[in-house]
Amino acid sequence: MARIVIADDHAVVRKGLRQMIAEAGDHTVVGEAGSAGELLTLLRSRPADVVVLDMALGDRDGLALIKQIKSEFPRLPILMLSMYREEIYAPHALRAGASGYVQKAGPPEMLLDAIRKVAAGGTYVSPAMAEQLTANIVGGGRDSLPHDRLSGREFEVFRFLGAGKSVTEIAHGLNLSVKTVSTHRTHILSKMGLRTNAEIVEYVTVHGLR
Repeated sequence: MARIVIADDHAVVRKGLRQMIAEAGDHTVVGEAGSAGELLTLLRSRPADVVVLDMALGDRDGLALIKQIKSEFPRLPILMLSMYREEIYAPHALRAGASGYVQKAGPPEMLLDAIRKVAAGGTYVSPAMAEQLTANIVGGGRDSLPHDRLSGREFEVFRFLGAGKSVTEIAHGLNLSVKTVSTHRTHILSKMGLRTNAEIVEYVTVHGLR
């Protein structure tokens, strides 16, 4: 029976997930966290086999948090649970170290299947996402969008810029220097063929990346 930790900043969501997992009967929830700090403290104090992690935990960017968790607990599987579109965010989550990605709008059975798979050491994405990833590999990524050219860290900075955050705010949120964030911003603009932060915000809006 795998030990599950749930991390989501909405108590009602955590309660629903706990009940769903309990009713399935093959795993048990050993802890809940509503923030990145609570999650890290919890993981340092008790054993866990899977973390079900909200992509938007509120106080911390999900992709950055994946990397921190994996740096401390390299063998701990992380299943991302998100409201964001799978085809856009799942590849970045997997590159950051997640073992799976499930949309909150999906059926409960999908989440339970994903938990079982990552608990057993596998990787989970939906069948549609798996087909897309395979097509991108076979086709050399010919149909990818400009933001798909970004590295994992650049994509993190890109998301913050798209939300209207300043370079200083982003540096604080990602624990980076202002100079490093400015360099990432320059690379983002170059790779995506954009010129200003306003164009990044527009791109994010048009492509539904919020």
